[in-house]
Amino acid sequence: MRKRNTQAFTFLSWVSFVCAFAGMLVGIYTLEEPLSVKGYYLIGTLFLTMSCFVLQKTIRDNEEDKLEQEHIQKRSQVVKEEQVKQ
Repeated sequence: MRKRNTQAFTFLSWVSFVCAFAGMLVGIYTLEEPLSVKGYYLIGTLFLTMSCFVLQKTIRDNEEDKLEQEHIQKRSQVVKEEQVKQ
């Protein structure tokens, strides 16, 4: 099976994610607001991050399922055509 992404692209993706997440956390930490406001932003950041991962996984899984279903349908059509020929 062919890998979709190079190691360099995967590394760059993770570095980008870590930098963005760390930047957000530093921004929340240095924010001159009460702890309740910082907590609200932190929970929002964590929830948004988790939701992005779950959404990406769901979309990928749905696309893989659709491709697999199309492959199964094509394969069953080929089998039916072979049975008709016999």
